Amino acid sequence: MWALWQVILKEFLQLRQDRKMIPALIVGPLVQLIALGYAANLDVTHVPLLVVDGDHSVASRDLVERFDASGYFEIKGSVPTAEQAEPWLVEGRAQVVLIIPEGYANDLKAGRTPDLQVLADGTDANSAVVGLGYASRIIAEMGLTLQQARLEGATRRSAAAAQRLGVPVAPPPAIGRIEVMPRIFYNPDLKTRWFYVPAVLAMVLMLVTMMLPSMAVVREKEIGTLEQISVTPLRPWQLILGKLTPFAIIGMIDTAVIVVLAQVVFGVPLRGSFLLLLFLTFLFLLNTLGLGLFASTMVATQQQAMMFAVFVLMVPMIYLSGLIFPIENMPMLFQIGSYGIPVRYYGIILRGVFLKGSGLDVLWPEALTLALTGVAWLTFASARFRKRLD
Repeated sequence: MWALWQVILKEFLQLRQDRKMIPALIVGPLVQLIALGYAANLDVTHVPLLVVDGDHSVASRDLVERFDASGYFEIKGSVPTAEQAEPWLVEGRAQVVLIIPEGYANDLKAGRTPDLQVLADGTDANSAVVGLGYASRIIAEMGLTLQQARLEGATRRSAAAAQRLGVPVAPPPAIGRIEVMPRIFYNPDLKTRWFYVPAVLAMVLMLVTMMLPSMAVVREKEIGTLEQISVTPLRPWQLILGKLTPFAIIGMIDTAVIVVLAQVVFGVPLRGSFLLLLFLTFLFLLNTLGLGLFASTMVATQQQAMMFAVFVLMVPMIYLSGLIFPIENMPMLFQIGSYGIPVRYYGIILRGVFLKGSGLDVLWPEALTLALTGVAWLTFASARFRKRLD
């Protein structure tokens, strides 16, 4: 154990002397959290709206005011014809165009359904879908308001006519109504930031405990110190554990810092146990450390280590893990392949502990999977590393 402690101490001293590694370990995770925490937001508000009002009536102005007052749209201008709206979409000055045809008010007075049209810029599919949904909802609510007003007016006219004729006023027939009372659990305001900020923790841990360890091991190969260490009485397991332990400790520290910042800066709740999160994070680190050690055995230079860790390991794992894109929307082949990615299980753990307050009784399948795969990766990578030393 004394020899192991000396290797760990040597690694910390070496990290302190490396001017490039310290910013990557400390400043990098904080910058990622702040940048991605604010940037990763799919909430769509203040959609740029262009109005084509061909009716110029009180009713058309009322409809435009409803769009403006909703808070979902920001009116950028108006043009007289629909043909003049296309340049606004092409140049990006508007994402949604509301076209009110001539005769809109007359159709409403006659009880006919006016032919409104809404155009959207489909290059940004998310904003287009959400913008069209907002527009449809505003128009539907206005139609319901007009229908209720028309029904109340007809009821009053019938009552007045019956009163003039001296006929008892019959109560209006009862109409059954179906009301939906939605209730959203765990994220009642549907903040996408609550979905993405926990994912930043997983990406930071992959950076700190997978890419940087592989570069640190390869760096010693390049300068020749790894061969010098290999001829000492150190056993292979002491060397491997001593080199990986500092990054595991830094990863746990980063976890604690990011959890605090996620709550204080972004308001993401931690409804579960912090100690449970640390324990499950340690199981995830077994995987990332093993993958980092494996990457170091596949390359010969630090540049190759960085390229291998990023493009062969990190990027595919992030894309296929469900941290950003739903796994259910992927082709079946990729869905099956995602079961071999440790980040898939850690993402479930993060959102379960943060948002749902899940405990080990719920998350034990993910915990068991991370433990088994972590031991497997460390064993396989250690065997390759010892073989390279020999």
